[in-house]
Amino acid sequence: MSITLKSVSKEYRLGQTTVHALRNVSLEITQGEFVALVGPSGSGKSTALQLMGALDHPSSGEVWVDDQAVNQLNDRELARLRRDRIGFIFQSFNLIPVLSVFGNVELPLVLKKLPKQERQEKVQAMLERVGLADRAQHKTEELSGGQRQRVAIARALITTPSIVLSDEPTANLDSKTGEEILDLMQRLNQQDRVTLLFATHDPNIVARAKRVVSILDGQIRDG
Repeated sequence: MSITLKSVSKEYRLGQTTVHALRNVSLEITQGEFVALVGPSGSGKSTALQLMGALDHPSSGEVWVDDQAVNQLNDRELARLRRDRIGFIFQSFNLIPVLSVFGNVELPLVLKKLPKQERQEKVQAMLERVGLADRAQHKTEELSGGQRQRVAIARALITTPSIVLSDEPTANLDSKTGEEILDLMQRLNQQDRVTLLFATHDPNIVARAKRVVSILDGQIRDG
């Protein structure tokens, strides 16, 4: 699956001021890539991720998934696209505290209405893969930052998405845990050809990425 921005701009109203978050950006991410999107805070990285993940709409221009223009999809089709084909890993994890580790990872499969036994088998296999099988029944508040990030990764991958979008995935982690998380993600990219797009300031992610795209003041500068 490829995701493409075609001459995309995004503007926000902030009081009497118009904020130009993205300015005429064109960018394509193809299947199997590992791309680092870099730039200072406020450069437009997170906005680009939200548009590519169909979480927001551009003010002008088009977002394409393969040969389908996202703006032509209705709400149900957009929800299905996000659920089935795009995985999200957020800086703040966005885990559900009342659910166990197992429940958090299982939730996307519940939304897909998979049979219970199939869900349980998939979740157990994924938790083993990310090294959390022994934490399955723990609440997320009982986990370290690195473990919570692993839960977020497992939840993002449980539906076998074609692409994973991540906003500062190592920002809340110590250096050792950050390296372990990157090792895991890099294996998934190399073994399963999961496409990775990370918005980041982390030089370790930049060093591992196959392509680095620089963004400044809402415009692509390099990549």
